[in-house]
Amino acid sequence: MRKYKQHIILILGLISFISCTQKSFDTEEALWAHLKEEPNGYVQHKTINGIDFTLTYRPTDLLVKQELGKDINEKRVDSLREKYGEYLYFNLSMSRNNQELLSSTAHDRNRFGLLVNQLAFGMTNKVHLYTPKRDTIALLDYIYPRMYGMSNRTSMLLVYPKEEQLMKQDHINLSIEDIGLFTGEVTFKIPLDPLKDEPKLNFNKMLP
Repeated sequence: MRKYKQHIILILGLISFISCTQKSFDTEEALWAHLKEEPNGYVQHKTINGIDFTLTYRPTDLLVKQELGKDINEKRVDSLREKYGEYLYFNLSMSRNNQELLSSTAHDRNRFGLLVNQLAFGMTNKVHLYTPKRDTIALLDYIYPRMYGMSNRTSMLLVYPKEEQLMKQDHINLSIEDIGLFTGEVTFKIPLDPLKDEPKLNFNKMLP
């Protein structure tokens, strides 16, 4: 009887381990919830001089799902995974007093204009991704949607090449130079193991 109980405990332990390490999610909401838990290694927060910075890794499958919409089929999923899988995507968000940055500077026309220009056109020179040996990875693109006060944070999507040598590193660093908010340079150390084994969406569960 005792041996039987030990087997049951072992089986339950294995089931618990598998469920805890599962990296496939049936919904976008479940995947986002996983990304937002800091111990999982996909999100980091910093607050400097009243500015809240959040850096979140955005897995390939979230880009795939965004393009697919409701038109999901296996062939398109494979094609889009190949297309988006060549790049690394990071969401960078910044806020002050739970407001987007432009809302907090709207009273100062000069500062507002400078910040709009910086966010819309100048972040390529302000955001840097580099290896532990200080080798720089070029920013391929960034997308900054103007929210016109409809959001509580300023957000942008940063796109980098997923180079083979880069992914062999233990970690990479992403730094944001001061963009006129008196924060100094803000740096995030990004572990690469979670990115190498990034979570996925279970598209089979979404098929019509």
